[in-house]
Amino acid sequence: MISIDAIRKLALSFPETMEAPHFEKISFRVKKKIFATYDQATKRSCIKLSEIDQDVFSALDKTIIFPVDNKWGKQGWTFIDISKVSEEVFVDALTSAFCEVAPKKLADQIRPNNNV
Repeated sequence: MISIDAIRKLALSFPETMEAPHFEKISFRVKKKIFATYDQATKRSCIKLSEIDQDVFSALDKTIIFPVDNKWGKQGWTFIDISKVSEEVFVDALTSAFCEVAPKKLADQIRPNNNV
């Protein structure tokens, strides 16, 4: 299982990212826009992905990574079971979420020539 400290360290390593409460969850934001939340009670993260990234990550294992079951899911919001996901997959998914929400200039600092 990935710890909240590891999630926080990774999320805050992205440029211009901040942590703030979001109801009973922890949120990570870039330019005031949420790209990920963490719910301690359910050990679940929710991240914002593109439709394509959501399909790709969900295809790995739909019991670990899956769209939110409502209109938010259709907008790319995706749950990740932190108790089951590998660190490598989580790092890639969180990085994709940051790049999806961040302005292109910031996303390019993480993934140069991020055209997709």
